[in-house]
Amino acid sequence: QVQLVESGGGLVQAGGSLRLSCAASGSIFSINAMGWYRQAPGKQRELVATITSGGSTVYADSVKGRFTITRDNAKNTGYLQMSSLKPEDTAVYSCNAEGRYRGTYGLTNFRSWGQGTQVTVSS
Repeated sequence: QVQLVESGGGLVQAGGSLRLSCAASGSIFSINAMGWYRQAPGKQRELVATITSGGSTVYADSVKGRFTITRDNAKNTGYLQMSSLKPEDTAVYSCNAEGRYRGTYGLTNFRSWGQGTQVTVSS
């Protein structure tokens, strides 16, 4: 299987920046898409941004122009650079990846989630 580990969360003042990382490990053959999602207390989880293996990106309207999603295919790692942070960006941020791994019986599809990392933006 494939495991995802996020890092880089923390407490930051409004207007500040943070960079989240999502490292994938396991017998990975390919990662097609990686994405970042967030869930604030009392709210549903929402999509923040996604990136394909070819570099195509999609952003939530609320983060366009402030957040940038990138990935390093050689390292199987995704990143979310967050700038001009606002208190409403406070949430648990989780990464997601879809692709194929080398299973016992050949290439097998996977979709994995990380454990999440807390981002808190103070006003």
